Amino acid sequence: MISPAALIRRAAPVLACIGLLAAWQAGSLALKNDSFPTAIEAIRAIPDILGDKESLINILASLRRMAIGFGVAVLVSIPLGLLMGRSRAVAAFFNPLLMVIYPVPKAALMPIIMLWLGVGDITKTLVIFLGVSLPVIYHSFEGAKAVEEKMLWSGAAMGLSPVQRLMRIVLPAALPEILTGCRTGLVLALITMITSEMIARQSGAGNILFNALDMGQYDTVFAMIIIVGAMGICLDAIFERVRARLVRWSEPQFDMPLSFS
Repeated sequence: MISPAALIRRAAPVLACIGLLAAWQAGSLALKNDSFPTAIEAIRAIPDILGDKESLINILASLRRMAIGFGVAVLVSIPLGLLMGRSRAVAAFFNPLLMVIYPVPKAALMPIIMLWLGVGDITKTLVIFLGVSLPVIYHSFEGAKAVEEKMLWSGAAMGLSPVQRLMRIVLPAALPEILTGCRTGLVLALITMITSEMIARQSGAGNILFNALDMGQYDTVFAMIIIVGAMGICLDAIFERVRARLVRWSEPQFDMPLSFS
């Protein structure tokens, strides 16, 4: 039997969403502004978007670009972060480069990248890659740096090579921190995906949103915001379930519930 506390904890995200929609509905009715539709009007527009073949293709194209950018970033950033955490020479080489790139908004790089690569999928995927890479590198670096030296000494005493120590000792020990970075990167991938599509407007969810804004279809604009938010919640919930299974041994006593998982 589920305890009352557990029931409240499970229902809290749903209640928060209901409260937000209720506040939105009340605010829209009070302001009576055409550019601020009610929550009910926005929700009614969602089936029209998802039922339209072209809109569905655009949304799936966005998810494809996001998956490619996120996947490539993870494959590149985790080894780099681990190497930086265990090698001062590697860290000294890459730290200045990362410190220069980190504070620059990725949307600000779009015009330059568009000049070099055009406005196709490569440009948008590269922006997603840059947005995801930095948090994954940082958390991989912190995770690798926190590995106790005596564990590495024990591995060396057992005859493990540096690469084997990195893969069999450092990587598993740093995995909880790495997955935290990946979870942050997943959210940033969604943000940079929408931003890049709103700037390089050819296809995608961001293009649907901006086109609706241009044509004054404000219910569609807010409906797309709801859809993007739902995508973020679903992706985070799926990732959190996978993360919990992979690092169950390191689960904290209390974690901030960022999703419905």
